[in-house]
Amino acid sequence: MKIRVEPINAPCGARITGVELGAELDADTYAAVHRAWLDYQVLVFPDTKMTEDDQIRFTKYWGDMPLRKRYAGRREESRRSHESIMLISNIRENGEAIGSLPDGDMMFHSDGQYDEHPYRYTMLYALEVPSTGGNTLFANLYKAFDTLPAELKDLLANVAAHHGYYAGRHVTSEILQALGIERVADNWTHPVFTAHEETRRPVLYVSRLLTRGLCGLPEDEGNEILDRLLDHAENADLVYEHVWSPGDFVIWDNRCLNHARTDFSGGERRLLRRTTVQGVRPQAAFAKAA
Repeated sequence: MKIRVEPINAPCGARITGVELGAELDADTYAAVHRAWLDYQVLVFPDTKMTEDDQIRFTKYWGDMPLRKRYAGRREESRRSHESIMLISNIRENGEAIGSLPDGDMMFHSDGQYDEHPYRYTMLYALEVPSTGGNTLFANLYKAFDTLPAELKDLLANVAAHHGYYAGRHVTSEILQALGIERVADNWTHPVFTAHEETRRPVLYVSRLLTRGLCGLPEDEGNEILDRLLDHAENADLVYEHVWSPGDFVIWDNRCLNHARTDFSGGERRLLRRTTVQGVRPQAAFAKAA
């Protein structure tokens, strides 16, 4: 069966069919997936049959799988075969969620943005999904940079942003409680405009969930500009909304996308299996001469 790449009518995204992810892929198929990934940023493999071992094998092809530094207690330990796997679920046993990030919506973010070396890729496999809601939104950060006003590009050419673990300046204690998150000290600074590691295209690299502020600007001015950047990056014209079906395997490029989650009923089950690929420290897209 030959791989088929069908662009989605959205600011990013393509559907991939003709690929059997339950078996090892040949070099030509991996190359075609990589090309589509660079072209469309987020890829959807619908109606996929994928075991944990299949997902781990596919993930490892693209690089190292980082071990998770934080666990939701030990509730996932008996339900996954690899330390890098995260179960994302609101299913509860004895009153405790069996996975992480159980309830509610989630602000836009890029996975691992608060680390020196953020994740390169994230992959989610849908096992159970609610009848409505719990959708994943993908914001195209290439297009966010491209459509940013010229005066902001000039003003922020040499500016960095400070990111923290669920520490965006709009994140409240109520939001953390809904997500089952305890704030920790992890934080890092990256350029506001980064260059994609492979395409070298500039990216607007800030997010509402993780970005704490802009460096080197007066606090009030920096916060006002950051809010403008966040609103701009979340404009509906830049966003693809994925409505999940069981068996969907969705993979995306953290280097040029933010993602978010819509709300869903706590009375319906949601279970997805996440893997990630370690990345490198983002580099500045450009800088004005001093």
